[in-house]
Amino acid sequence: MASFVDRVVLHVSGGTGGHGCVSVKREKFKPLGGPDGGNGGNGGDVILRVSAQTTTLLDYHHAPHRHATNGGPGMGDWRGGKNGETLILPVPDGTVVKTKDGEVLADLVGEGTEYIAAAGGQGGLGNASLSSQKRRAPGFALLGIEGESSDIVLELKSIADIALVGFPSAGKSSLIAAMSAARPKIADYPFTTLIPNLGVVQAGDVRFTIADVPGLIEGASDGKGLGHNFLRHVERCAALVHVLDCGTLESDRDPLSDLSIIEAELDKYAVDMSYAGVDGEVVPLNERPKLVVLNKVDLPDGKDMAEFVRPDLEARGYRVFEVSATSHEGLRQLGFAMAEIVKAARDAVATAPPKVAPPVLRPRAVNESGFKIRREEKNLEPLFRVLGEKPVRWVKQTDFTNEEAIGYLADRLAKLGVETELFKVGAKPGDTVVIGEDDGVVFDWEPTMMAGAELLATPRGTDIRVADIGDRPTRSQKREEQVERREAKAAARAELEAERKAGIWTESVSGRRAQAVKESNLDAGDDD
Repeated sequence: MASFVDRVVLHVSGGTGGHGCVSVKREKFKPLGGPDGGNGGNGGDVILRVSAQTTTLLDYHHAPHRHATNGGPGMGDWRGGKNGETLILPVPDGTVVKTKDGEVLADLVGEGTEYIAAAGGQGGLGNASLSSQKRRAPGFALLGIEGESSDIVLELKSIADIALVGFPSAGKSSLIAAMSAARPKIADYPFTTLIPNLGVVQAGDVRFTIADVPGLIEGASDGKGLGHNFLRHVERCAALVHVLDCGTLESDRDPLSDLSIIEAELDKYAVDMSYAGVDGEVVPLNERPKLVVLNKVDLPDGKDMAEFVRPDLEARGYRVFEVSATSHEGLRQLGFAMAEIVKAARDAVATAPPKVAPPVLRPRAVNESGFKIRREEKNLEPLFRVLGEKPVRWVKQTDFTNEEAIGYLADRLAKLGVETELFKVGAKPGDTVVIGEDDGVVFDWEPTMMAGAELLATPRGTDIRVADIGDRPTRSQKREEQVERREAKAAARAELEAERKAGIWTESVSGRRAQAVKESNLDAGDDD
């Protein structure tokens, strides 16, 4: 069963915000005291925090799905919902947070360092917060928004000053056990070390940390042995120490060829931006300070081999130390040499001027609307997609079962200028409008949905503009009705013209007037 995990994929999601409340104050002598619905609480955040008590990512390997609590809904009497609790996930010092594509999001170094992995959703406003002088008693509230959700990769990179690298069974674990209080597993077979080991060494007044990683073999870059999986633990080290086995019994191996193979494998390892030198540049592993340790000189053959290869190594420019992890020979001199490199690296960091990026001020453009409209085509029909932080958030907050809430959304979009911009890009009534990306809300655009719902005397929770949408004739129906009216008028004119030509009616206007005068005189005589 695994006891050490240094890389996991974590699925995190923030809490969902609580919905706002729709309520009207009712008490004795105040049957309608006005809206008193409270706001929903915000969802909880998911935060990664460096903890000294955590040394592995094993917990997240067994339980990779983590979710913060949701915010509580608002209540009447202006009572707000409870905010969701923040979920704190402890991680080891040196954890790097990445996306699945390898982009570095955060490098968590130092006790208490935090990173918000998933922010909680915003709570919805109650109708008390939505009331205004023109909209005194809203019959709707805003919904809470879902929290952020993402899949992130956590990689543990050990915080060490010196890294021991070499072939399996070269004596790295024995060396770290002899120089520090670390007690790694030691055995007489290859690949005994399966996890990185850390040890603290005191040399004079310098205290530093050394790391022992699993051994490398030729072809590790292609996945042979344990591959390059554990080299991430040496990326933060200031120097490398090549541990060469001078007592090997294999005929096809010697310290010089082992060093060449290890350096070739280190060249094939790409260091990412999680480690940067004093000047802010990434330093490849083979370009960092290096020491060469000829181990197992307590053996007769080991001592002879060390004396044989030492001149060649020094000719290549290496500082060479002959040591024995068993008899502790040469360990003191090696410890002081390591401390010298560590102290120089720390002094360089301390004396280097801090790099402060100049602040970049980007004022908002005068004509920036906060959204954009993209024209697309679907099924040979035009489609207009509205993209922007505000429109998308407003749609998520809208309760589409409430007509007044839909009208309020229309007011907000019209005030933002969405309708005007749709006219500019060539949208026509009845065209499809989508707010958001692939999972956006689809509308059949009706430009008559103009702002001013607060001026319409409609019951709470209703909007006359929405209620009449189902009875409103379509453009084709209007055209058909217009054609029918024109045809009816033409038929009536033709019928009258036919009657006139047939002599059914021929009297003139003057004749009708004379007939009217005659009838009036007869009526007057009857009265006498």
